[in-house]
Amino acid sequence: MTAGDWLPLLLIVPMLGAAGILAAGRVPNLREGVTVVTSLLLFWVVVQLAMSGAEPRWVLTEPLPGLQLALSPEPLGLLFALIASGLWIVTSVYAFGYMRAKHEAKQTRFYAFFALSIGAAMGVAMAANLFTLFVFYEALTLSTYPLVAHHGDDKARAGARTYLRILLGTSIGLLLPAIIWTHQLAGTGEFTPGGILAGHAGPTVAGVLLVLYVLGVGKAAVMPVHRWLPAAMVAPTPVSALLHAVAVVKAGVFVILKLVVYVFGMEFLAGVPLERALLWLAGFTVVAASTVALRQDNLKRLLAYSTIGQLSYVVMAALTLGTTAGLAAALHIAAHAVAKITLFFTAGSIYVASGKTQVSQLDGIGRRMPVTMTAFTVAALSMIGLPPTVGFISKWMILQGALEADQLFVVLVLVVSTALNAGYFMPIIHRAFFRPERAVAREHGEAPPPMVAALVVTAFLTLLGALAADILVSTLAPVMTAGSSG
Repeated sequence: MTAGDWLPLLLIVPMLGAAGILAAGRVPNLREGVTVVTSLLLFWVVVQLAMSGAEPRWVLTEPLPGLQLALSPEPLGLLFALIASGLWIVTSVYAFGYMRAKHEAKQTRFYAFFALSIGAAMGVAMAANLFTLFVFYEALTLSTYPLVAHHGDDKARAGARTYLRILLGTSIGLLLPAIIWTHQLAGTGEFTPGGILAGHAGPTVAGVLLVLYVLGVGKAAVMPVHRWLPAAMVAPTPVSALLHAVAVVKAGVFVILKLVVYVFGMEFLAGVPLERALLWLAGFTVVAASTVALRQDNLKRLLAYSTIGQLSYVVMAALTLGTTAGLAAALHIAAHAVAKITLFFTAGSIYVASGKTQVSQLDGIGRRMPVTMTAFTVAALSMIGLPPTVGFISKWMILQGALEADQLFVVLVLVVSTALNAGYFMPIIHRAFFRPERAVAREHGEAPPPMVAALVVTAFLTLLGALAADILVSTLAPVMTAGSSG
């Protein structure tokens, strides 16, 4: 098969998988088997496309002359696709243990929409232009809404409404006008290394466009459009993993980075004064979200605010405008994915095994759940930015990029936020391993084996990523160099 033959399968495989899941719904083992096979097939397709080294184009439709719904791979998109499809495999295995242990209702619908969500993420990853990006970005929002509302109670419906209102409101009210305006100015919406706006927009217009894009991509959760993320924590833990690591928030920061590289171009953005203000907004989001996380007792809510801060590391690095900083942004997308999914896996495992949801309840739990809390520790070290994890490499590169660009503000944000990250993660580790256990409501050990297996794999990836970082950086370097100002 040629690279062009693999490209349609990025959408076809998840759609057929969803149909197969629905058809097998009355036989749980068969339904879960279809889920695993679909996730493995999709990952294989992405790997084959990445190994081909080609950049074919597949046009699904052309609703207006020159306006194509089209897919085409490029290095950043392949990175996102590899992350989303690869982590879907382990998230599926984790979900089997979680959903069965909690006796969740409507599991068939859950797995079907999960497959559709990954399919939408593939469309975002491989979008050849702004129009295609918008279509699949909205499809991702709509396909994840039933997952957020999964429990069906008042709290779940309220959280899902907030999720939908903010994400649709920002995309339709801000992102779509920015896309239309870009088309009008540049005469195209095609993603082009070095950008398409140079020579077509002045610094003021480009600055306004950048504001519309950064706030219009609500999935990146830059303040003040971040409230959907904590609200969505009413969903089951596998959905939280989807939102925070596999698809949704990664789609947000991936889109921001892609816009900087392929629509604006780093060299052009360097001459846009308003770009500095958005860099400061991203830095503020990092520190503010980390400060809020410091005060949380609910573990999933703490992780949600941690995610908001970590996402803005990517936005901040992208807006630092340099080759090193751009590479650091891409690497941190991968680093955050494997570490944060591990943290949510551990939170769900703690809940299933012990019923505990609060940080204050975790005294001594490391003795009952040593594998789970060891994985938590590895992932937490990566979030803080300590060796030997991939998070250390990505944060170190963000620091290097900031120093190269003479951005002392970014350096200050890194120092302060790293201290704050340590301030809310290290006490959890101390509680788990070094405090005496309180009286427990029930005897328990580790969570079901599928859940433990999944979090061990992702914790291992958090360590392995530090060794594989050079491969990712060397692959993406030509993309970041094109149109870079530094």
